[in-house]
Amino acid sequence: MYGAQAVIQTLVDSDVDVCFANPGTSEMHLVTAIDTTPGMRSILGLFEGVVTGMADGYARIAEKPAATLLHLGPGLANGLANLHNARRAQSPVVNIVGDHATYHLQYDAPLTSDIKGFAHPVSAWLHSATSPMSVGSDTARAVQAARQWPGQIATLILPADVAWNEGGVAAPALPVARAVQVGHEAIAKVAAAIRSGKRVGVLLRGAALTEVGLLAAGKVASAGNVRLMCDTFAPRIQKGAGRVTVSRLPYFAEQLVEFMADLEVLVLVGTKPPVTFFAYPGKPSWGTAETTEILHLAHAHEDGVAALQELADDLHAASHQPAVAQFVIDATIGDKLDGFSIGRSIARHLPENAIIADEGGTSGGGAQVALATSVPHDQISLTGGSIGQGLPMATGAAVAANGQRKVVCLHGDGGAMYTLQALWTQAREKLDVTTVIFANRSYAILQIELHRTGAGTGGEKAQAMLDLSNPELNWVQIANGLGVEAVRVETAEAFDAAFAAAMKQTGPRLIEAYL
Repeated sequence: MYGAQAVIQTLVDSDVDVCFANPGTSEMHLVTAIDTTPGMRSILGLFEGVVTGMADGYARIAEKPAATLLHLGPGLANGLANLHNARRAQSPVVNIVGDHATYHLQYDAPLTSDIKGFAHPVSAWLHSATSPMSVGSDTARAVQAARQWPGQIATLILPADVAWNEGGVAAPALPVARAVQVGHEAIAKVAAAIRSGKRVGVLLRGAALTEVGLLAAGKVASAGNVRLMCDTFAPRIQKGAGRVTVSRLPYFAEQLVEFMADLEVLVLVGTKPPVTFFAYPGKPSWGTAETTEILHLAHAHEDGVAALQELADDLHAASHQPAVAQFVIDATIGDKLDGFSIGRSIARHLPENAIIADEGGTSGGGAQVALATSVPHDQISLTGGSIGQGLPMATGAAVAANGQRKVVCLHGDGGAMYTLQALWTQAREKLDVTTVIFANRSYAILQIELHRTGAGTGGEKAQAMLDLSNPELNWVQIANGLGVEAVRVETAEAFDAAFAAAMKQTGPRLIEAYL
């Protein structure tokens, strides 16, 4: 067994059975090892940012890591933006990054770079393999690190000679540290605050936003003056009829501060106190009022769901039936094609248990409103703020869904241009993804922020840097060129018909909503 075979066999034995890849010369022995190792599925991405984004989306739905296969430092660097998003989502990812043969590094060949320097900011665990005899155990440790609750990125650098030399030994899977149980003192403090009648906000993240966690949170809310909330961009939340609803934190700074202003106590479950996305002249960066007391019910590494269940017991609310969203669909198609008419159509035709991958930007708010009372579904979002995550995230989610769930990707046209190669992977793998492109031909959020930052409205040159209409993007031609069936719609009625048809079919499709 050569070193690369030990890596791939250890991944499979550790229940990592999907590898999103964009390999180069240094990774050729990993390519042949994948080819000869039963149980490993390889999926090609045409750009490393697609590869890392797919691994993130896969992890959020599969609840386990995939591997990535990246070519040297530049390949890793191309994938860093979506590794940043994955890190913010606390998604488990195992990066395998090829390197030059150890004896070749001394020559400073053109692709030589500081791979560890690139990897360190996004990696919770980082190691460079030194021998085929130990690379199996290195791989097992990488998987163990990635799966440490609630999930993190582990990067294993694999020199080419370690990969091709004989003497590799596959290692067995290592035990994984699960969530830590919360001490009763933290639960008692939160229970006391709720019993006092104070205005309490509970900010949820992670497993607390899945159905079991939401049910427990809803019971807690029924015991006092409690508002349930989630981060603006939660990694994953289960929404729709029959599920406890939570309020999404506003994006804009002044709205966030106003939203949080009346809270006397903020309880954190798997998350941090909210801050604004950016600094603005004369506006606060901290989300809560100075007088708001902050309590941690559960830190990210702790079991927030169990803590919420124990808190409901402590409040004698375990038998309560919390308020849940009722199934309400607006049948209005409307005369105008905008985010709200699109949102109503999506909610009307969405099949149960679908996955919404949301990078809708300024046009996605209408879907958020309509989907709140639609059929039960999952939503995954742009966690780290680095645009270009939606298409690959949806692609990875579809791989995890394995044809059993419809995936709908909502995407602004500007952000989608960052990783449009994901459409090709959808076509090659015949993934059941329907992409909706909000084609407003601009970086609309930046047009808003130009004013909000105090930079003014900007002249011709400034506006040109935010405009996508010269030349105009044609998403039907782009999608067709990458193997995906597509249609442009310009009316609410046409969108409704196109989306309804897409939900009755399988395979990748794209709808360009020309706003």
